[in-house]
Amino acid sequence: MTVPAPRTVFVKRRRYGFDLRSTALFFVFLAVVVCVLGLAARVAAGTLERRPAWVFVLVLIGVAGCLGLRRRWRVAGVARRAAAALDEAAREAAEQLEAPAVSRERSAVEAVTVDYATPTPQEADYAALTPEEVDYAAPTPQEFDYAALTPEEFEEAIAALCERDGCSDVEVVGGAGDLGADVLAVTPDGRRIVVQCKRYDESHRVGSQDLQRFGGTCFTVHEADVAVLVSTSDFTAPALEYAEQCGILCVNGETLEAWTDGTGPRPWDVAPEAGAPDCEAAGAGF
Repeated sequence: MTVPAPRTVFVKRRRYGFDLRSTALFFVFLAVVVCVLGLAARVAAGTLERRPAWVFVLVLIGVAGCLGLRRRWRVAGVARRAAAALDEAAREAAEQLEAPAVSRERSAVEAVTVDYATPTPQEADYAALTPEEVDYAAPTPQEFDYAALTPEEFEEAIAALCERDGCSDVEVVGGAGDLGADVLAVTPDGRRIVVQCKRYDESHRVGSQDLQRFGGTCFTVHEADVAVLVSTSDFTAPALEYAEQCGILCVNGETLEAWTDGTGPRPWDVAPEAGAPDCEAAGAGF
């Protein structure tokens, strides 16, 4: 019968990476061992000085021990085993020191863990609403500082209001050669609306001259069904009188804010009869 060859078993040794703390503890333990051995040698030397006969006895014991264990005793092996023992002790001590820090970090992470599965009171109240109870069409109040805008930005803002409230074909045409029209659009009921925008300071009111220039083109040139002059300030009395005679709607700063936040009417809903025939005659009286 063939005897199978003995199998060689390879044992994977555990290797450690470089660790500054473990290395420092290793040298500390090594220093302690050296100090202990030095102290023992010093005590032994003092004893031998007082009793010289012990030298011969210790030499005999040492020689006998070396002869008996010379096959198993290797200085290099002893050094390696001692170094391994010191290194293992140093690593265990380092792990014991790191354990409290890791525990504290884990506790801190658990303390700040957010439970996203539990809804907040606001989310719970909103979730309790049925689709019938949610008014999706309700306007959201807005606060807008029109006085902080440039004239061009003010025209864009008025155009955005018209588009928000259902106007179509909204177009910003303000600029050089606009002939008094800054915003053109078609109202939800199909009327053509022409808007002139005046971003003035509160101390600068819109006068009759501004209304006359707008009134001379809004109906005859732009063919407006609804003519509106929007300002961030207010209007003089002659300007309001001229606008009433010509059928031009004047929107001051207060009315503009109400239109913006939805608490006031849309201009085309309250616009007077446009294109009064005596518009030019009315302008002659101012």
